[in-house]
Amino acid sequence: MFNIFRRKSEKKVEEKVDEKKKVEEKEEYVSEEEIIKELDLEELPPEEEIIFEEEPEEIKKENNKIKKLDIDELSPKPSNKWRMGLTKTRTSFFGRIKNLLSGRTKIDPELLEEMEEILIQSDVGVETTLKIVSNVRERVKNEKLEGTPNLITQLLKDEMTKILGTEKQSLDVESHKPFVIMVLGVNGTGKTTTIAKLSAKFTKEGKKVILAAADTFRAAAVDQLEIWSQRVGGLDFIKHQEGSDPAAVAFDAIQAGIARKCDVVIIDTAGRLHTKKNLMEELKKIKRVSDRALPGAPHEVLLVLDATTGQNAISQVKQFKEAVEVTGIALTKLDGTAKGGIVIAIKDEFGIPVKLVGVGEKLDDLEDFSPKEFVDALFE
Repeated sequence: MFNIFRRKSEKKVEEKVDEKKKVEEKEEYVSEEEIIKELDLEELPPEEEIIFEEEPEEIKKENNKIKKLDIDELSPKPSNKWRMGLTKTRTSFFGRIKNLLSGRTKIDPELLEEMEEILIQSDVGVETTLKIVSNVRERVKNEKLEGTPNLITQLLKDEMTKILGTEKQSLDVESHKPFVIMVLGVNGTGKTTTIAKLSAKFTKEGKKVILAAADTFRAAAVDQLEIWSQRVGGLDFIKHQEGSDPAAVAFDAIQAGIARKCDVVIIDTAGRLHTKKNLMEELKKIKRVSDRALPGAPHEVLLVLDATTGQNAISQVKQFKEAVEVTGIALTKLDGTAKGGIVIAIKDEFGIPVKLVGVGEKLDDLEDFSPKEFVDALFE
């Protein structure tokens, strides 16, 4: 019976995916009242946007007047940060799972089909969803769990944990000195802000950081990165003239990192997918030249993705993987979307671990990715 269901289910999944491509999805709205009730708070904490108070050109003229951020006074991490960051995904995903199980007395094909739909709409991805549901179906059959629908959530947690693993992900910056991080990402994904947050994190840990502005064809990108280098704490900053060779910037930054005994070198790169061929060749060259400056560099190739784009993030991974070997993902804006399932899809399809996640707008709202905390937060 389950085999017949699977064939029908796969056909229906294909139909649903076709419909999904034709209709532009809208983010599920979660009101402040729902969030407050969900987290048992009296009120939402005030948001602190990471934006520039002035235009980059104006601030650049007043660089010596820019206030240095006090890294030691960053807001403490609340115990419910993961839960709060995943509120929209949890409300959309787990809320629907709970409704699905309400009043059910057995695990039947209809329940599994509806569960497939929920997973796909949470951007877990078609192939990953079919794998998860197939494994759940097999366990139900082999362990004779048909009469225990209350176990569905635990079965789902088990399958997600199999894909994501259990070990907390982080950047192993102690393995090399300097540890060179090459940061990739499409413009608008939050790449510059992620670099700023990462720099603040390392600075707070007492590490010396150099930033390299290798997106040399966008003056605004260089200006913004330089501003953040000063706001985070007067970081060493390497740049060349506009339009110069990005690989030369990377080379000089790594050489400076060696000479100045820095702990971390972070290289910002361009993200112009409309000139895909040129960009990919540029990234390959930066990687080659980095290896000449310091054998083995870059030690981390970090791709920044915007979680709110859902399945579009998958296509971005494919495009960047054509140029360089991506070793880790930094997923931004996870707190602003109901599409958190993309974390599972990326790991399952590409085997690339999500190492950093943005769970808020404050400077210290960049977390090392913890599969256990992620899965637990989805089902709490």
